[in-house]
Amino acid sequence: MLRTGTRPLLSRPMVLLGVTSLASMTSFYLLVPIVPLYAASGGSGETGAGLSTGVTMLATVLMELVMPALLARYGYRAGMALGVLLLGLPPALLVLSSALPMVLATSLARGAGLAIVVVVGPAMVAELAPAQRRGEALGAYGVAVGIPAILGLPTGLWLVPLIGYGPVFLAGTGLALLALIGIPGLPARAAPVEQHGGVLRALRHAGLARPAVVFAAITTAAGVLLTFLPLAVPAGSPGTAATALLAHSCAMPLARWAAGRYGDRHGQSVLLVPAVIAAVVGMAGIVWLDNPYAVIAGAALFGAGFGAAQNVTLVLMLARSPSSAFGRVSALWNLAYDGGMGIGAVGFGLVAGPAGYPAGFALIAAVLALALLPSWLDTRSERKPTNER
Repeated sequence: MLRTGTRPLLSRPMVLLGVTSLASMTSFYLLVPIVPLYAASGGSGETGAGLSTGVTMLATVLMELVMPALLARYGYRAGMALGVLLLGLPPALLVLSSALPMVLATSLARGAGLAIVVVVGPAMVAELAPAQRRGEALGAYGVAVGIPAILGLPTGLWLVPLIGYGPVFLAGTGLALLALIGIPGLPARAAPVEQHGGVLRALRHAGLARPAVVFAAITTAAGVLLTFLPLAVPAGSPGTAATALLAHSCAMPLARWAAGRYGDRHGQSVLLVPAVIAAVVGMAGIVWLDNPYAVIAGAALFGAGFGAAQNVTLVLMLARSPSSAFGRVSALWNLAYDGGMGIGAVGFGLVAGPAGYPAGFALIAAVLALALLPSWLDTRSERKPTNER
């Protein structure tokens, strides 16, 4: 067991939280690329595919806005249990129909469950970890929640042609319900409440707003990648999309952990601009859809930038807030995450038809490059004395 003084980095609640998050998020990621394909196969086309992800993210965003109050009233353990059930039970209903109303209804429920799981996790880690190793702890937690993407994103795409949609949806339900095993060992206490405003009010503080905006830009691109890459890759190379998503999923948690460990020792802010650059270059590489090597390398590089940005932005926001605001900060960070994912999926779905996929990916890379300005301003401000906290 790793220790700093008398406080363990890997305490029993931390390990149980990792196990619970691992199982529940594997269920979620298994279905991320599958539900849009299922909606499209049911006759909804690209618009339905984009809406399935967009509705999931909309429900996630709306739930995240009320998460600080929910955790203050019901506590971490009860909140996590509700989140796992909302992630796990709805996919079983998709076996019944691929009609768009059914897909969207289950997407709404899964989005609400996702919000609970992803807000509870970082808030608990921030409270349980030693402050001087918070970046490393969040990086390790990022690996735990990144492994599901490694396992789930390509596995779903590989399984559907072999066994069909129904068994994959039932597998998603079973994985989520397994997460209930670790919940009794989580802290039952309520989260501390920050008394000065809600989640969106935190955006008035530049020290929180800049990392949130940068992260939202990157997650917008991630929503496009995860939703449309399987549809954009030419039909003659079906394994390219699965391999690219695997490369993306492997690079992301490794970069997140490395960023946390490096940032604890040398400062987090210096990593923000390199993370954005990696994401921009990676997304630009995906423009060459006819070249499987460019697509795979681009997805991997984007995943590295995305993973580093996850840890850097979250640790910076937590460091600029009192512990009583950790729930609010986690909700705001996840709001940037999921709001960006939803906007990217829905917006790209509307323009992909007339513009084409290569032009669409090039446009996303150009928009993402705009995030270099706020990331540079944030790094610059970190080097100066500030009264923003």
